[in-house]
Amino acid sequence: MSDITVLVVDDEARMRKLIKDFLSQKDYKVLEAADGEEAIKVYEEKQKEISLILLDVMMPKLDGWSVLRQIRQFSKVPIMMLTARGEEQDELFGFELGVDEYITKPFSPKILVARVEAILKRTEVIGNDVKDYGGITIDSDGRTVKVDGKLVEMSLREYELLKYLLDNEGIALSRDKILNNVWNYDYYGDSRTIDSHIKKIRHKLGKKGKYIETMRGVGYKFEVK
Repeated sequence: MSDITVLVVDDEARMRKLIKDFLSQKDYKVLEAADGEEAIKVYEEKQKEISLILLDVMMPKLDGWSVLRQIRQFSKVPIMMLTARGEEQDELFGFELGVDEYITKPFSPKILVARVEAILKRTEVIGNDVKDYGGITIDSDGRTVKVDGKLVEMSLREYELLKYLLDNEGIALSRDKILNNVWNYDYYGDSRTIDSHIKKIRHKLGKKGKYIETMRGVGYKFEVK
């Protein structure tokens, strides 16, 4: 995986070194930034090379949220937030802004690497598979979604959640099952995280958002009517 580059953004040099050491063991190339302004500069210069950004929240000059907002204006590069905060509202706020993954400090470096690998695996091009679900077209090759031929912009997490619902068309999926399959292994999220993403996806799908049914007391089901 020597062709994969990760941008690590954290104002603590010791934290950057720790992450870099573990990622380097997996043969990832690592770029570093010590504050928000430097992160924007590095990404603008190297965006064609960077496959993932590990972004700390609390930093000088520009905090992580500000960096996230700026990058999301022109890029859908996967972003994992690193934060000392563990409040649910912070996580929901991050997902609303387009965060793909969220990990709270202190964390196990091995778990961090596992999550990095999971995100990179989800963003790899796998096959040339285009399917249509009542006017909603999903292209697994290009990782794109179209509604009646019009491209719909979605974050990585929104895309993965929608794809999971489509792959299980007609099946009622519990929130726990969705968390386990879309958010992966040891994610301990609240059901409101899913509800927030579903709300955004429905809005982006327009009239076809009604295909995502709320199953009271269970979770959600996708079914073309």
